[in-house]
Amino acid sequence: MILDGVTIVDTFAEAFPMTAARLVVTADSTRWAEIAGRTVSGYATSVIGCDAEVAVERRLSTSETPDGRPGVSLLAFAFSREALEKALVNRVGQCVMTCPTTACYNGLTAGEKTVIVGGRLRYFGDGWQISKRLAGRRYWRIPVMDGEFVCEEVFGTTKGVAGGNIIMMGTDPAGVLAAAEEAAAVMRTIEGVILPFPGGIARSGSKVGSKYKALRASTNTAFAPSLRGLVPTELPADVRCAYEIVIDGLTLEAVERATAEGVRAAVRGDRGLVAITSGNYGGKLGPFHIRLHDVLNS
Repeated sequence: MILDGVTIVDTFAEAFPMTAARLVVTADSTRWAEIAGRTVSGYATSVIGCDAEVAVERRLSTSETPDGRPGVSLLAFAFSREALEKALVNRVGQCVMTCPTTACYNGLTAGEKTVIVGGRLRYFGDGWQISKRLAGRRYWRIPVMDGEFVCEEVFGTTKGVAGGNIIMMGTDPAGVLAAAEEAAAVMRTIEGVILPFPGGIARSGSKVGSKYKALRASTNTAFAPSLRGLVPTELPADVRCAYEIVIDGLTLEAVERATAEGVRAAVRGDRGLVAITSGNYGGKLGPFHIRLHDVLNS
């Protein structure tokens, strides 16, 4: 398949299930809500080395939040509810409760499968915390130095999809980065999707395993231009640079849509792109196979 002069490799991204939650963080201003969102998302790029994969999903208007204040929604992914709960308690406690004027609410339906967040953070109130139940949902009011930090007791979880990806390859490193930035910007407009790496873009794509037994993953040598001729390569002969965008989503459909829209955005304009492909491990890592040709044709 050729799209605007760029080869779209006939391959698939191999994604896998993870447990996901949505956090709604509000504040007196959009600025402080976004500061809290960015701080919560710090060091949350890959579960290879982080407790969770987290990023801001989108801004929220005052009509979309529980307390009528500006806010942001964040999505968080981990391998289990237990791991997700631990990550959320740590991140909300350290990064939202500490941030001026903020509150934190559950952004998913709180069904049978939940994690406890405010119900654990309440102990920071040292006995002065107060609970309120409104419309069947419990909130904790924890005294802090600018008033109260309000946090919902439980957060709903769902089975999400992580590890969707596209890899852009080209002759001009600056052009490939510009294409990746354009793709990431478009992907972020899709509800239910996050791109957990810095700016949505990863320069250090990884493969499963390593020559060193202590490592679960290592550099994806097949896409490293400096190793061409030394190891088997997936890079066309004239490619000097590759960037990867990793996609996590609440549903497979959202990840597939982000994949298609990202590819279409990347190939617009003359940026020196040669080809776009996806990383997979022959179907051995995850059950979700996101085929580039199929999502583009649909």
